[in-house]
Amino acid sequence: MAEQQTIFIGQAEQAVGLLPKMANRHGLIAGATGTGKTITMQGLAEGFSELGVPVFLADVKGDVSGVSQPGKPHPKVAERVEIMSLDSFAFTGFPVTFWDVFGELGHPVRTTISEMGPLLLSRLLKLNEVQQGVLNLVFRVADDNGWLLLDLDDLRAMLKFVADNAAEYRTLYGNVSAASVGAIQRRLIGLEDQGGAQLFSEPVLNLDDLMQTDEDGKGIINLLAANKLMNSPQLYSTFLLWLMAELFEQLPEVGDPDKPKLVLFFDEAHLIFKDAPKVLLSKIEQVVRLIRSKGVGVYFVTQNPTDIPDSVLGQLGNRIQHALRAYTAKDQKAVRAAAQTFRANPKLDTETVITQLGVGEALVSLLDEKGRPGIVQQTLIKPPKSQIGPIKPGQRKTLMAQSLVAGVYEKEVDRESAYEILTARADKVAEQQASSKAAAARAKEDAAAEKARLAKEKARNAKSRKSKSSTRRSDSAMDAFVKSAMRSLGGQVGRKLIRGVLGSLFGGR
Repeated sequence: MAEQQTIFIGQAEQAVGLLPKMANRHGLIAGATGTGKTITMQGLAEGFSELGVPVFLADVKGDVSGVSQPGKPHPKVAERVEIMSLDSFAFTGFPVTFWDVFGELGHPVRTTISEMGPLLLSRLLKLNEVQQGVLNLVFRVADDNGWLLLDLDDLRAMLKFVADNAAEYRTLYGNVSAASVGAIQRRLIGLEDQGGAQLFSEPVLNLDDLMQTDEDGKGIINLLAANKLMNSPQLYSTFLLWLMAELFEQLPEVGDPDKPKLVLFFDEAHLIFKDAPKVLLSKIEQVVRLIRSKGVGVYFVTQNPTDIPDSVLGQLGNRIQHALRAYTAKDQKAVRAAAQTFRANPKLDTETVITQLGVGEALVSLLDEKGRPGIVQQTLIKPPKSQIGPIKPGQRKTLMAQSLVAGVYEKEVDRESAYEILTARADKVAEQQASSKAAAARAKEDAAAEKARLAKEKARNAKSRKSKSSTRRSDSAMDAFVKSAMRSLGGQVGRKLIRGVLGSLFGGR
């Protein structure tokens, strides 16, 4: 039976247990598919919870959700309980909080573009060095102006703004490539299609909500529903890196505590390091090395130790290696490399045993009280006290409703940020331009009206002058006619005619 001050792992020649004080020195759970890695991970999570240590676990297949329910009697479980002499073994469930980036199988878990930062975002978008340089520039401009980058709309707006004002920023920050801006915009469309828009929004995950205990003092096991998230491996791995980085930056130094403040289990850990640039690998190594002093233990779960870079693998003091297969020359090389990562046991041919382990068996090497790796031991892994396999949707829904954070993260918040500021700015410029165009149009119309008025007035004056001239010519002709008639007609008939024509003038004579 394991000592009280250890987290019982399993049974070798004697009980094998993980010292809580050494649990923040990180660990590795490796093994081929179907060899028992998930059960081992579930059992460790139970042990930490009983110790009062909160756990964050990426549940890739949904199988670990059963940790919330008491296990059920099973012949294989009963057999192992008897072999290990676990007299006090009893089935029980553990306190669980469900999280989900998509908000479907758990409470929404979110971050912002600013908190993700240009380095991780570049990795998420698979940007080259030139494109990453442009993204760094965008972040710098936003920071200098005090504009928040919260969601994808903010980043799109900033990219457009920087592209439109490239000439202004070229002298301050360097060249802005239009092609790079376009490439980043296209990558954002791809990210949005993968569901990335749901990750980047508010309210942001409060890390304190991951570090809770229940009324009985058990650590809450936080399960990230990752079965859908795994369809976007880049999004999955980048989110885990962000979480680890945030814990590293926000948590205070605690030195070497008696037990961890929080333990992280990252399943499918090889995705974290796949295609990661050197600068990012360097940052990951730094965080893994230093986060120990923040009281955080990180346990990578993957198929083969070779999936983990040597610089990181060297930081993982606690090793649990399930069976590996050696069908090909490449497989045999991987087995040999895995065997060499353990402290040798004279009684054990590690390289041979790795390929012969049964389901639920593992080679285990844990740190002792002085931080030294223990010799590798062939260990029968303990059965979990909780349910093996997933829970039903109704059970999940009930647990979510009873959660400590129920209703806290469900409603999305959209406060003023870069998108709103730049949109308002663009609207104001457009309004000013529209006003200027309207004023110019009015001035043009007034000029045209004035020109038409002047033309009309000129025509009217010309007509008036012509009419007066014609009248004067008519009067002169009539006078000449009368005088001529008066001279040529001297008789009575002429006078009558003249009176008849000009009666008033000569009437009465």
